[in-house]
Amino acid sequence: MADQQLSAPTRVPSGIRHINHEHRRGYVKIGNHLAQHRELSMTAIGLATHIQSLPAGTKVTIKALAERFPEGEVRIAAALRELEQHGYLARFQARLPTGRVVTSTVSYNNPPAMATGAARERRVPPARSEPEPAPDSEPDPDPESPPEPVADPAPVVSETELQARELLARLRLRDPRLVLSERDAVRLAPAAAVWLERGLAPGAVAAVLTRSLPLAAIHSPAALLAHRLRELLPPRLEVPRATHPARPDHTIPPLRTCDGCDRAFRSSAPGRCRDCDPPTDAAATAA
Repeated sequence: MADQQLSAPTRVPSGIRHINHEHRRGYVKIGNHLAQHRELSMTAIGLATHIQSLPAGTKVTIKALAERFPEGEVRIAAALRELEQHGYLARFQARLPTGRVVTSTVSYNNPPAMATGAARERRVPPARSEPEPAPDSEPDPDPESPPEPVADPAPVVSETELQARELLARLRLRDPRLVLSERDAVRLAPAAAVWLERGLAPGAVAAVLTRSLPLAAIHSPAALLAHRLRELLPPRLEVPRATHPARPDHTIPPLRTCDGCDRAFRSSAPGRCRDCDPPTDAAATAA
């Protein structure tokens, strides 16, 4: 009987068992929306976890990642495209003041929450505070009625800022992903107006803002445009100094033909040269 009990199989629960130990340092926090994503490959999930654990400023180019992991550049490039497609990564090119073009990468640790927050912001209008009622004042003994309070004038918007708002609103005609709300267009208009004040045409500004856009979905077009308006701002052109015109020299009499000998001589009026019509003695003495 004892032998039979020893030979009986021991029941072991199937499936995964977790033995967890608390991390006190050197850890990264990721959500189940990434770790259990149904459409991402294991390579993409692992790569997203690695990228979120890196400090800001670390290079995450395909070449740098291929040197770090055994996967080749082809698999890493495919994983990066997966992360871009599902909103965990955004890559776009920017031109430095030196003329060099660099690739900027942005990592999003929680795209579902960001998409929900953006949708809620578009759906719920901003709350407007109601003005407090003015306290009842005692009637003025003066028979003349007091002047009515003058309402504060509406803020004056310059023609350049209005043109900048129109420019930002029309960016969606170049790329449907660049749809801005009216609130975002008003907020970004002063930054775009600086470009117009520096001599750039609206078409040139729109071309710079829409150049080399990321291939994946743009989750926050307002943030992308604000970054480009700030980082790609062209320098101000110096106004050339006004030069003083040179003083004109003394007027030189034109050349004329002598009526007597047909020789050329300079004189303010037509007539004869000095040889054909010498000056009188009085004129010579005066000279």
